[in-house]
Amino acid sequence: MALAVLTAALALAPNLPLDAWQSAQPAATAAKTALPKIRLIATGGTISNRTSGRLTADELVASMRGVERYARTESEQFANTSSAALTIEQWLGLARRINTLFAADPDLAGIVVTSGTDTLEETAYFLNLTVRSDKPVVVVGSMRNPSTLGYEGAANLLQGFRVAAEPQSRGQGVLVVLNDEINAAREVTKTDALRLQTFQTRGYGILGVVDSDRVVYYRNIVKRHTKGSEFDVSTIQALPRVDVVMVYQGASGDVIKAMVDQGAKGIVIASAGAGATSGTQGEGIRYAIDKGVFIVTSTRAGGGRIASRRSASAPPSESETNADNPGPQQTGGRFRIAAEDLAPLKARILLMLALSATRDEAEIQRMFVEY
Repeated sequence: MALAVLTAALALAPNLPLDAWQSAQPAATAAKTALPKIRLIATGGTISNRTSGRLTADELVASMRGVERYARTESEQFANTSSAALTIEQWLGLARRINTLFAADPDLAGIVVTSGTDTLEETAYFLNLTVRSDKPVVVVGSMRNPSTLGYEGAANLLQGFRVAAEPQSRGQGVLVVLNDEINAAREVTKTDALRLQTFQTRGYGILGVVDSDRVVYYRNIVKRHTKGSEFDVSTIQALPRVDVVMVYQGASGDVIKAMVDQGAKGIVIASAGAGATSGTQGEGIRYAIDKGVFIVTSTRAGGGRIASRRSASAPPSESETNADNPGPQQTGGRFRIAAEDLAPLKARILLMLALSATRDEAEIQRMFVEY
């Protein structure tokens, strides 16, 4: 209503007497104040990486034509580098900064974070587990840089601001917005090295879309996240080392042993199928377990769930009948965790946070079920 009054007042402004124009000013101020306040936190990435130098947070905000219709904007420069160059310490700092902003400013309706796309899904999932507010946090990026014909960064950023300003986004967890689509941080994956439609949620589908008339949601996330998370980064100074091992034909277990010897506290196995390893990896896993290193079994297949135990009525899979390279159900028990449906990269993030809180196998398995 306030926006309509403002539009009408501006349309009649040339013909309004002075006293009438002055009376329209409170309506204009009210309309602007009624818009949600959204802050941009820029970390860099392709979205800012033009050939003459990286765009700043302020320049990114200025690139969004029409954003004033949806939000009052603020911006800050947290970093300006590639996503692969962000450190774990910077992840912790970013989560703390977001939590501080939400706690200090009740009027702040949401936050948009820019990121390079190469590791965007990891940054988004880390924030999904560590931001302690149900206010929207939206991670955006672009596949083309500002110096390239067809640069889509400004459009993605504007859509991110629209999603962050949308009341229905509250309580949805950290969101990833590119190519007019909304995906959940927990589920989204970069599926193509170059194409604009690279970010997808295989199996489950998008959460919603950003169309010209409005933001539309089709489903909600049921897993724990953000405000419901138990992980408090304000008390965490560093995260334990967790590595990822890919299963491939004839793979050596020496790689796993080397990770253990170099200080890994957990290892995520990106297994073949539903838990199979290969070569001498089984030997490496046993070595890790003997040293007290946690093993999380995930799948490299791109989809599917690794269960914590096999149903007594279900026939064993190839993974479970491979005596030389046992799957998670065969080895079972101590220091063994099933990743459920988390992709290997995200299982690593959850294990790092879990190990910062506990070394109890049952508790960590509970976390993988709930998150």
